[in-house]
Amino acid sequence: MKDVAREAGVGLGTVSRVLNNNGPVKETTRRKVERAIETLNYKQNEVARNFKMQQSQSIALIVPTIWHPFFSKFAYHVEKELADLGYKMILCNTQNERTKEIEYISMLEKNKIDGLIAITYSAELDQYISSHLPIVSIDRHFTKDVVFVTSNNKKGGELAAKELMKRGCKRIAYLGSVSNIENESMNRRLGFETVSLRGNFDHFIYELREPVTDIEAVIQRFLKQNPDVDGFFTMNDKWAKLLLRSLKKLGRKVPEEVQVIGFDGVTSSKEDELTFSTIIQPVAEMAEKAIEVLIKLIKEQPVEKKNVLPVTFFDGNSTK
Repeated sequence: MKDVAREAGVGLGTVSRVLNNNGPVKETTRRKVERAIETLNYKQNEVARNFKMQQSQSIALIVPTIWHPFFSKFAYHVEKELADLGYKMILCNTQNERTKEIEYISMLEKNKIDGLIAITYSAELDQYISSHLPIVSIDRHFTKDVVFVTSNNKKGGELAAKELMKRGCKRIAYLGSVSNIENESMNRRLGFETVSLRGNFDHFIYELREPVTDIEAVIQRFLKQNPDVDGFFTMNDKWAKLLLRSLKKLGRKVPEEVQVIGFDGVTSSKEDELTFSTIIQPVAEMAEKAIEVLIKLIKEQPVEKKNVLPVTFFDGNSTK
């Protein structure tokens, strides 16, 4: 920086203001500094700069698994958005290993990373999470007053029930599993059940305690025991795909005989097209909102504790 200042004939403070874009500099002076930088092929020492600023310019994202389409798409949008803001993303694919999650919280406490976005369902994690740390949770509620971002899961369940009813279903069912950890996805069933009860509509709730080792076997058993159910809402698209496969094996025609609505609305790759009916979560917008509130937390600015984004119904080939 001293060499740049000498080459441009300006003070060290002026060079710093140009590099960090954090103060007034005349346009002619700025151009002189930029020419000097180019002439000397000057590159900032990011490690030294971040050490001085007590920031690493890196954000960690914790996901249970990268193989789930929602988690992988969310990670893609988080990385893209952070890159635009000059941050790096560190991905922690935990496979639900608590020690990995605790390690990243420790990194945050020691200022090795600036912030943390967490999708986690570990029961023991509450004791390690503190509301004064810059952490944004996706869907999960912590006992501490931690900021979280979610989609309107209850509205999604309501939408699904209404769509099945208006498309001529006579008996509808919700299929899914439930975690021991309180999270917003539980409201999908709640929304579905609320609309069904309000309309005095014939419905069935089939919800198992996690983990469910063989989802397809569970679905096939339900179908055989309840052949009169002609409309299904599943907790996510994974369940919907397995349900559609099971219906095909049983020779049940979709959507003529049975209609199906999933939840998530994400594809496994860019090339794939969404075909079956589902409730779409705004994944890109959720990633943007998570980063927006996290940056505010890092800068110690006020934020909303609960951030809920709208969902939409995708009318695919599994409904009439």
